[in-house]
Amino acid sequence: MPFVSPPPLPGFLAAEMPLRRRAYRLEQGEDAGKTVHFVDHGPERARPALFVHGNPTWSFLWRKVIAALPELRCIAPDLLGFGLSDRLARLEDHSVDRHAAAVAELVTALDLRDLVLVGQDWGGPVGVLAASLVPDRIAAVVLANTSVLVPARPRGTLFHRFARVPVLSDVVFRGLGFPQNLLAVAQGDRRSIRGATARAYTYPLRSLADRVGPLALARMVPDGPDHPSLPALQRAEAWILGFSGPVALVWGERDPILGKALARHQRALPRASVTTTQAGHFLQEEVPEEIAAAVEDVIHRLARR
Repeated sequence: MPFVSPPPLPGFLAAEMPLRRRAYRLEQGEDAGKTVHFVDHGPERARPALFVHGNPTWSFLWRKVIAALPELRCIAPDLLGFGLSDRLARLEDHSVDRHAAAVAELVTALDLRDLVLVGQDWGGPVGVLAASLVPDRIAAVVLANTSVLVPARPRGTLFHRFARVPVLSDVVFRGLGFPQNLLAVAQGDRRSIRGATARAYTYPLRSLADRVGPLALARMVPDGPDHPSLPALQRAEAWILGFSGPVALVWGERDPILGKALARHQRALPRASVTTTQAGHFLQEEVPEEIAAAVEDVIHRLARR
């Protein structure tokens, strides 16, 4: 059977994340046989919402948003190589296409329909590309501190350029556990990620063998016109620009990575509702109610159609 028991959580994490969890063994494509861990919380027959995380986080990131949406069936997968999902052994195993294919297969296996897609960081383009593979299942989209638009002049931020420095980037990302050990510096309120919360983000990536993903996703950000991520990102952009359903943008303006990306997304998606906050990059930890409200807003807009 493709659905299997999820791995156990240590006590501190079980207390922080009291959500129903499951696991699915992929049956298609290059990653057939690998297991995707995911949250599946809420009434089974309720409208589903799919929450897709980015780098270097996992489904834990969405727990406060999910708690604020008890009337929905909330699905939050861990991308392969992250959280409690199976690992991808090599940097080159990570691609936008492979991550999107795994998410789309899970959506199909669960037979999710009238779905609200919610994506942050890499969860934006990965989720949107997954949506393009199962377009008839997608009803609305909520985007938060992400980029689903192809950069006009791809070069990446200083963070992403550093990820391509030979040897040194491998030592820092894999040897020192960067950036998951320093998530608080990207926040509007650094106190939002500390103690047990900070420990929850480092727990799945606690060994060297677990740390391929963060470096791989940092290198997946285009740094030039021939970058291998660009074709997939172009397909994702084309899909979201042609999407006719409700769209909402929720942004943390104190995000040092993508805080300034909001204006470009507003221009490209003029029908989208917009919520701005003083949160940072991982705004799920600071303003979960605002994200939940945006999900509820797009559902209400669907009902008025």
